[in-house]
Amino acid sequence: MSARFAARLVVSISGADVGQRISLRRRLPTGEYSDVVGVLESWSDKRLLVRRRDGELVEVPEEIMVAAKVVPPQPPPRRRPRRQEPGDG
Repeated sequence: MSARFAARLVVSISGADVGQRISLRRRLPTGEYSDVVGVLESWSDKRLLVRRRDGELVEVPEEIMVAAKVVPPQPPPRRRPRRQEPGDG
């Protein structure tokens, strides 16, 4: 028995998710896939606008979206441990 896995691609977002952080997979003209993670800024005229954490705004036509879901907010940046100074406890 061979171990073959098939991914189930589901779009589980809607226009009601504007303002939420999403993960979206799109199919590029080359046939490859590309992921976009960020806040869904708008969804109108069959176009989604997703703002990545670096501020870049990505426009994704509805027809190339193959999977999408709401994901948890980005965690806060990790704080580096404080260096202990000589004489600290």
